[in-house]
Amino acid sequence: MAVQEGVAPEAKTGGEETVHRLKPNAIGLLGVVFMAVATAAPITAMTGNVPFMVSSGNGIGAPASYLVAMVVLAIFSVGFTSMAKHITSTGAFYGFISYGLGRTVGLASGLLATFAYVVFEPALIGIFSVFATTTLEDQTGLNIPWWAFAILMLAVNAMGTWFGVSVAEKVLVVLLATEVTILAAMAISVALHGGGPNGFTFGPINPVNAFQGTSAGLGLFFAFWSWVGFESTAMYGEESRNPKKIIPKATMISVLGVGVFYVFVSWMAIIGNGEKEAVAAASSANPLALFFNPTEQYVGHWAVVVMQWLMITGSLACGMAFHNCAARYMYALGREGVLPSLKKTIGRTHDKHGSPHIAGLVQTIISAVLIAAFWVAGKDPYAGLYVLLAILGTMAILVVQAVCSFAVLAYFRTHHPESRHWFKTFVAPLVGGVAMLAVVVLLVSNMGVAAGTESGSLVLKATPWIVVLIAASGIGYAQYLKRRDPSRYALIGRTVLEETKER
Repeated sequence: MAVQEGVAPEAKTGGEETVHRLKPNAIGLLGVVFMAVATAAPITAMTGNVPFMVSSGNGIGAPASYLVAMVVLAIFSVGFTSMAKHITSTGAFYGFISYGLGRTVGLASGLLATFAYVVFEPALIGIFSVFATTTLEDQTGLNIPWWAFAILMLAVNAMGTWFGVSVAEKVLVVLLATEVTILAAMAISVALHGGGPNGFTFGPINPVNAFQGTSAGLGLFFAFWSWVGFESTAMYGEESRNPKKIIPKATMISVLGVGVFYVFVSWMAIIGNGEKEAVAAASSANPLALFFNPTEQYVGHWAVVVMQWLMITGSLACGMAFHNCAARYMYALGREGVLPSLKKTIGRTHDKHGSPHIAGLVQTIISAVLIAAFWVAGKDPYAGLYVLLAILGTMAILVVQAVCSFAVLAYFRTHHPESRHWFKTFVAPLVGGVAMLAVVVLLVSNMGVAAGTESGSLVLKATPWIVVLIAASGIGYAQYLKRRDPSRYALIGRTVLEETKER
């Protein structure tokens, strides 16, 4: 089936039913990398997570936590990218797991992954709203309610998905470039000034220190949390040029590039203050002083002002990327007609833009409902909306990542003998899967501490059960289809397009 660039044609599934497809050749290597890195939101990960890691996690060993997480995620990515060379699917985990461990596990994982990205967007809208309200009040004296900014971000995200991935890419390139530049300016300035008041100290990057401190498990969990969404590279396979080459490269660039950046920036922030002073700053009433102090001293006050604004745009970029991810997962599930009514709604693409526009609209509505519920309940947009939903989504996606590793292992036992490799398709996915399960255990054992003032929240207590319920629903419905509608069951995770078939 020949396709014309800029057109979103229809294609056939394995059951010869017509499905709508995404716009092909819409995004290149750098675009995929930017979309993936945006979900990590470097400035949000640094300013939002590192102070908490230093004060309540593994202390000055926070950069070492990022080093450990980078190694584990790189090993995971070896197996993940090996599979991406053979299967390209907008559903990413959904497609990979369906091929590796079967349709039933695939549908359960697809629902979990979709759910995770669905709740990540309102979580990021929460922290965006906090950054926006506090920055405007500090710098202009204006006191605007947080929900006004939440509505603004909902509208921006919805428009980005409606007009297609190439539009979202252009916006994210600008936002990411600015936030990375200001963090790099701080870190490089500290390095050029000889490493802060005590010079260069290497305790923060000593891997041993990743397992020290008040709560090493909490610190390591936050390190892994900072990467959530890096695997979204695979979601853009159908819209990218030469996905067989681009997606594996983009995934490794995202993991290693973000990892090196996280380690360097967090290390320079700590030694820029001085190790003892860094712990004191992170534990103070203004934990952002961990970044603001060295930025002010080594770059200038203007950079602190800019950093505050970029914290707003960085969280906006992250929320926009998660909105795109959620819409594509919904679209992937919908176009296969797992529920017949979904095929003509969220399984459709825009005639002109080739975007999952209906799925994006549904995601906007769900996000708005969740935000309204937290607002009515009187929850704080940071401690309630951001923290609780981020923990819920992170647990779901970590479970899916672990299952995906074992799916890679199973897939290459029976497929593509020419691609089998003792490390890439056996050791790496095995180690990656076990490591991901260990991170899930870290999350479960540290949920209460991570939730802070919301440690007693019903949402937090229900988190593991919500994850189990969604997975069980997927398993149950898949088994129902297997018995009552085998032809529809056969389509789970199997939409086949010219560029997306199993290779």
